[in-house]
Amino acid sequence: MSGAFGGQKENPRPRLCPSCGTLVGAGAARCHQCGASLTFSLAAASRSLSKLMPETAPATYGILTLSCLMYAISLMWTMRVSGFQMPSGGGLGALFNFGGINSQILQLLGASLPLPYNLAQPWRFVTAVFLHGSLMHIGFNMWVLMDIGPIVEELYGSARYLFIYVATGIFGYVISSFFGNFSIGGSGALLGLIGVMLALTMGRKTASMQMLRGQIIRWLIYIAVFGLFFRGIDNYAHAGGFIAGFVLGKIMADRAPIAPDERKRANLLGWASAFIVFASFAIVAFLNLRTR
Repeated sequence: MSGAFGGQKENPRPRLCPSCGTLVGAGAARCHQCGASLTFSLAAASRSLSKLMPETAPATYGILTLSCLMYAISLMWTMRVSGFQMPSGGGLGALFNFGGINSQILQLLGASLPLPYNLAQPWRFVTAVFLHGSLMHIGFNMWVLMDIGPIVEELYGSARYLFIYVATGIFGYVISSFFGNFSIGGSGALLGLIGVMLALTMGRKTASMQMLRGQIIRWLIYIAVFGLFFRGIDNYAHAGGFIAGFVLGKIMADRAPIAPDERKRANLLGWASAFIVFASFAIVAFLNLRTR
């Protein structure tokens, strides 16, 4: 208002470089410290996107939102085709199948198929990570995600965490499809996060690390027993995701990126992962709209 009535205009404030955090001038186009663009760069885009996301664990909440959205779409599609079917039988079978999704609809939405089909349609390695077959299935997976995901995301940073989740999920379905499975769910990626945490705690002798390692091993025992005694569990995807996560945990530095070069590589990994997920679902949407 002061400027509109001829008063003195407020001087623009200096900004922080989104790549290295250095204080730069208000009118600067590039950072004088690291040379990063302040407007057109992966770091600048990440900083802008972070304003729209939750302050804590934004990538975890993004994965949660996409997974729940895809389950809602698949459930509404199932209800449109065949109505809401109450699960047959009783006991645990009825509980696990409540809110079940039609297998043909899951296939149309991008479920993982045997390897020859996945190689012809490689987006299935990605889309299957975010699809779930029942209310119990997504409920259990999202519970584990919210229990483990924020820990790993805080440790590695949101960009590298998203890469870990997507990469381990993809590798889990590469192994699963090699053995000829029809499969869906984020459990392979979740086992990838557990593998990263186990690699992190190996060789650490502090009390907190030993306690965390014991908790992870108990998780693995529960999952192994669950996979052996219940039908429909994709143990191949679990094993593939876990192995990929353990290897990444040994390779990647167990901290958030600090140096500008580290941040640039991390942002590249995060944005590449996000683009792959977006492109995969865009292909699925295009194919389904074209066949209607």
